[in-house]
Amino acid sequence: MHDRFLFDGPAGVRTTILLAHGAGAPMDSSAMKAATVALASAGLRVARFEFAYMAARRTSDSRKPPPRAETLIPEYKAAIAELGVNGPLIIGGKSMGGRVASMIADELHSDSKVAGLLCLGYPFHPPGKPDQLRTRHLVDIRTPTLICQGTRDEFGTREEVSGYTLSNAIEILWLEDGDHNLTPRKSVSGFSAADHLRTMAQTAAAWAARVTA
Repeated sequence: MHDRFLFDGPAGVRTTILLAHGAGAPMDSSAMKAATVALASAGLRVARFEFAYMAARRTSDSRKPPPRAETLIPEYKAAIAELGVNGPLIIGGKSMGGRVASMIADELHSDSKVAGLLCLGYPFHPPGKPDQLRTRHLVDIRTPTLICQGTRDEFGTREEVSGYTLSNAIEILWLEDGDHNLTPRKSVSGFSAADHLRTMAQTAAAWAARVTA
């Protein structure tokens, strides 16, 4: 049995960040772990959880495709309830996990249950399908939102996203030459993956302090 949550970061801090994984990789994937460790190193308390379809892959040979993002909303809400934090809570996740969180953020923010939304590589559209936008609810989202995105992310490049209509509540941190895991090609950008993760985490920590003040 896998633990329901994986925790990183100092235990005594006021704010908790709850992160869900992307569509194809579990909560303890190398990308999720690297991002979480970076956030923890910046002084944030981070909890990771897994949707049931992904947890089932640990005990079964079947690799059923991920369900539609909106069908995972009840599971995300259940994880928030089970986590039961006392201080401010920021919800979010990697790719699809952040997308699911974005669908419930305003409802929970208006009830003062969440302080913000953190998306690591938001899937603005499926790769190779730039017309299939997943941004309709982001036009008027009211929850303070930070999206950390690589400039060459195949789910939404800087050039593509600059043309979208997005709410003023959304801030975007662009990481030069980063892919969907925020990883740059060092020879092209001059940055390493560790550089970008550190920038992401420091930016997220400063933003979290602001939105939970």
